[in-house]
Amino acid sequence: MAKTVKDKKLESRTARQPLKAQREPHWKSIDRGFHIGYRKHKDGGGSWIARARLEDRKYRFNHLGKADDIQDADGVTIFNFSQAQEQARKWFEALKKEEKGIGIAKLTVNQALDDYLRYLHSHGKSAERAEYSIQAYIRPKLGHFEISKLASKQISDWHQKLTEEKPRQRSQKGKISHKNLSEKEKDYIRKRKSSANRILTILKAALNKAYYEGKVSSDDAWRRVKPFRNVENAKIRFLTPAECKRLVNACEPDFRTMVQAGLLTGCRYGELVNLRVQDFNDESGTLFIADSKSGKPRHVTLENQGKVFFQQSVVGKTSSEYIFTRNDGTQWGRSHQTRRLKDACTIAKINPVVSFHILRHTHASQLALQGTPLAVIAAQLGHADTRICEKHYAHLTPNYIADTIRQNFPDLDIVESSNVKAISG
Repeated sequence: MAKTVKDKKLESRTARQPLKAQREPHWKSIDRGFHIGYRKHKDGGGSWIARARLEDRKYRFNHLGKADDIQDADGVTIFNFSQAQEQARKWFEALKKEEKGIGIAKLTVNQALDDYLRYLHSHGKSAERAEYSIQAYIRPKLGHFEISKLASKQISDWHQKLTEEKPRQRSQKGKISHKNLSEKEKDYIRKRKSSANRILTILKAALNKAYYEGKVSSDDAWRRVKPFRNVENAKIRFLTPAECKRLVNACEPDFRTMVQAGLLTGCRYGELVNLRVQDFNDESGTLFIADSKSGKPRHVTLENQGKVFFQQSVVGKTSSEYIFTRNDGTQWGRSHQTRRLKDACTIAKINPVVSFHILRHTHASQLALQGTPLAVIAAQLGHADTRICEKHYAHLTPNYIADTIRQNFPDLDIVESSNVKAISG
């Protein structure tokens, strides 16, 4: 085992305390072409970084973990100086083997993406959208790189350029077309940054999978790249009961049942088109969703009007038949809903036009407005926990703060009464 290097300035939290907080780490050589660094943060804590210079004369960096400045070392995520050296040497040895083609394979980004997509398909997770983003935005620019040679700046520059590319639209197979007037849309920059973040998340998920499986020696390059902040729009559009009724009445007859089902269940379009008669349980008043986005099946609870609606929808059909079909008896396809919903919104005077997913948000929002616990809403929608529901629907639920303010704020007698009333929805 290599001898632990001593350094009076780094070997204890007391010794490190006088060091200045700065971006450039305080480096200590522990082998030829190999250093360990300590970066002091403004909050008084610090972190360990390893740096190696191999035969190509380029530096490689690896973030090892936190220093034991505030919390005691645990040897897992928080390290003292000796433990940090041990972690650094393990990384250095793996890096040298990788350079010589020994041990860890020289994995490319494309190979990691292939493995990630296989994982999504085999675990029943939604792979279609991820595959589109991979093919369109990740493979062309980063796919050919060896993961071990990826630099943070390469990923960061790619992430930034995603915001400068106009959004794509449906085109003929083999051709690429863009929405040329998209930059005139409201909130354009925020939307592009939000899209760039989603694509970055897919890349990180694929690379993290390779890292956790021991196929690459460090995750430092992509862990340093942070998503754009404050670009996710938490305000979700949902329809009022009056808008729901107008929309349903404006739909074509065969599509009308799909919209009704979306509003009454909160199910996704893809979940509804795959529903068969056997998935409806009349006794329990539930729907069985066998294949959901999360990859886990769930039961959706129907209240009375939803139960009556599905009782009517399955009349005269065998257990294996689809509940919802087009007029010609064929199954609804992925692209069959966009134009129909747009036309119905125009007729119903609903502006801006809503997507089918807004029907799901409407179902959840109406539950929240009636005081339904967020955990119940999450279960109905098939979410693993309440985080998404808290983000989108928490402000709609009756709560102690709002109720207390409304009960205790005095009448200032500064608003004149009026007979004028707004016309509802």
